[in-house]
Amino acid sequence: MNNYETVFILTPVLSDEQMKDAVGKFEQVIIETGAEIVNKELWGLRKLAYPIQHKSTGFYNLIEFKADPAAIATLELAYKRDERIMRFLTTALDKHAVEYNARRKSGAFKKAKKEEAAS
Repeated sequence: MNNYETVFILTPVLSDEQMKDAVGKFEQVIIETGAEIVNKELWGLRKLAYPIQHKSTGFYNLIEFKADPAAIATLELAYKRDERIMRFLTTALDKHAVEYNARRKSGAFKKAKKEEAAS
């Protein structure tokens, strides 16, 4: 099983409940393919760098998971079939990216910045 990270942007016209349902749907797609979800992050409503479908904001979501390569095709097909998805990107993580994500989640970067500021 390889490590992957997927980021997708949902349309901003959704209510909070609809947004959570959409995220839950894609989590379920990942689980049904036999994958293991490692981390989920809801980045919330953010401004887009450029307009997509005449919209300037979107709900950003990140899911980090371990899966077989065949699971990616199933996940991306689900993204393409859902009109609530504005953009998505799934990337394979190497060992350095996995290590970086673990340090980021543990707060090691924030601790280092505080120690540097105190010096």
